[in-house]
Amino acid sequence: MFDGGPRNGEKKPAMNLKRWFLWLCLVVLVVGEVMLFKANQQRDAARVERDTARHEADVARADLDQFKASAAAAQGAEGDRLRRENQNLIQTITQLKSETNRLQKSNQLMAQQLAALGETAQQQQERLQQWEAAGRQARVAVQQSQSQSEIERAACIANLKQIDAAKLKWALVNNKTEDAIPTTQDLAPYFDNGLFPVCPSGGTYVINAVGQVPTCSIPGHALPQ
Repeated sequence: MFDGGPRNGEKKPAMNLKRWFLWLCLVVLVVGEVMLFKANQQRDAARVERDTARHEADVARADLDQFKASAAAAQGAEGDRLRRENQNLIQTITQLKSETNRLQKSNQLMAQQLAALGETAQQQQERLQQWEAAGRQARVAVQQSQSQSEIERAACIANLKQIDAAKLKWALVNNKTEDAIPTTQDLAPYFDNGLFPVCPSGGTYVINAVGQVPTCSIPGHALPQ
């Protein structure tokens, strides 16, 4: 009995020590599990953040590539547009230069034509004045003539001068050249009462071109050429 007592007393502390060791192991295990769980959570969170960052980087890279492509396309389109506008501008300038040269040549030609018309008009005006003066002289000669045939001849010549004067007036008013041939209707407005002259001897008048004198079919009834 005496020997068994102490052995039982020694067993209790040993059992308590084992129990505390088991609890300690359990606590360490729980703490380890908790820490491992938290570490797994942190690792998963880090993985998610890494995947998110990688995805965002991929999206940003894709956006950057798309932006570069869009910028290159826009730059190319703008360059093409500018080139087209430049070509159109060059064509417009060339057309304007050509039109300017054409207008200058046309103005020079018109100035030459106006100068020629002015010279012709001056010559015709001088000729008209000469015939008017000659007509006045012829009328005076008719009044002084004693012979009937001479009177008719003088009157016919005066008519021819009136016809030639009317023809020159018609050419001046209508800008006609010397090869133009008027009709009796064209010249009628330039005579008194609008009546075309008639040869007193019954001759037939031929008006001829502006650059030629009119003629009568009666011999001797003629203007100097």
